[in-house]
Parts: sequence; C-alpha cells; structure tokens
Amino acid sequence: MEKEDALKNGEYTAHDYKELNTWQAAMDLVTKIYGLTKCFPKDEVFGLTSQIRRSAVSIPSNIAEGKGRYSNPDIIHFLVVARGSLNELETQLILSERIGYLNSKDLDETISDLENCKRLLSGLIRYHKNLK
Repeated sequence: MEKEDALKNGEYTAHDYKELNTWQAAMDLVTKIYGLTKCFPKDEVFGLTSQIRRSAVSIPSNIAEGKGRYSNPDIIHFLVVARGSLNELETQLILSERIGYLNSKDLDETISDLENCKRLLSGLIRYHKNLK
C-alpha cells in the first residue's frame, strides 16, 4: 500500500484503533466467521469451531493491543501476531472445507475477505517498519 493510499484510507492518521480500516476489515471477518461456524456440527463446538473463532478474534484483538502500545517495535510485534492468526485461520478454513463443514463457495468468499485483511495488515506493518 502506498503512503498516499494509506493516508486516503485513514491508516496513518488514525489515533484510535477503531478508525483503522485494517481493524474494521478484521472485525467484519470475525462476524462472518461466527456466522459460518454456526452451521458446524455440534460435536465440534469445543474443537474446530472454537479454534477457528479464537483465531479470528485474535486478529482484531492483536491489532487493537498493538495500537495501544507506545513503542513502535511493540506495535509491529502485535501486528505480526495478527498476521500469524490470519494464516492460522486460513489453514483451519481450508481444513473445514476438506472435511465437509464448509462448501467451496463459502471458503472462496471467506478467503477473499481474509486476503483483503492480509493486504491491509501488511501495509500497516510496512508503515510501522518504515518509522524506525
């Protein structure tokens, strides 16, 4: 993401994490994940369903925690953890489709949203790395 695009999207001027497009997209993804996992088998409530939901919730939570830190290295650390949670979530969604809990259409749509979050998060990480 170029600096001009980020400025236009509010990524650099946001003082409150809730103003970040990255955080908002992650929150939308969590909402979608909760809807998708409602249809998972009841015997997965404490298994894959719980793991997927925890991975999803971790993304905006780590963005918020990072933006609440005062040192740039701390901010970057939490943003990188959020990126790791995106990868974890992607793996769990692919597994869900393989074992028949998600159809390919839902998987493709959700992966598209997840990729958008990755793109936004990578731009935010790049920005903070350039502040050093």
